[in-house]
Amino acid sequence: MTKKQRALLAVEALKQEYPDAICSLVYTDPLQLLIATRLSAQCTDARVNLVTPALFARFPTLDAFCDGSEAEIAELIRSCGLYKTKAKDIFNMCHVLRDVYGGVIPDTVEELTKLPGVGRKTANLVVGDIYKKPAVVTDTHCIRIANRLGLTESTVPLKVEKDLRAVLPPEESNDFCHRTVLHGRAVCSARNPKCESCCMRAFCKNPVQKG
Repeated sequence: MTKKQRALLAVEALKQEYPDAICSLVYTDPLQLLIATRLSAQCTDARVNLVTPALFARFPTLDAFCDGSEAEIAELIRSCGLYKTKAKDIFNMCHVLRDVYGGVIPDTVEELTKLPGVGRKTANLVVGDIYKKPAVVTDTHCIRIANRLGLTESTVPLKVEKDLRAVLPPEESNDFCHRTVLHGRAVCSARNPKCESCCMRAFCKNPVQKG
């Protein structure tokens, strides 16, 4: 079985298991998704979703963020970890968006990654969820599951992204990544995966041996 064939089986199996391929982060506009994703680095989506309501209530618009301060942003996101660095990135990112991009969130990975604090993971999420373009979000769940399925042999996010782009149908790639997050949390965990109840056990190349 080729990697492409295994990838297609994985796409269909996950689609059956998780019909609603949705982002775990709660947001109402592109800027909120961009900021929430920056906050999610080394932090759970659940924690981010607890923090963002107060943050976005205080800073409802791009101009509000620009007119605020790093210190106030930092205080509101303190429980997310690395809050000082994240506050600095968010504050600077908002200024660049206003001053360079006219307040419009870029629609390509190349432009998005020019923004302070925005890496390919964040950029791909925005491109896929906001602009509905083919995207591959290589978070920890996606990387782990792609390795176990034999779709990649790397744990380097950029290499995994390239490997998955080579085998996934472009129109399915974004939803596939969302579903790997759901599957990683529910079944294919890092330490104690439930291989016996996995919807992909029939074709998984590297199931975790127990006992």
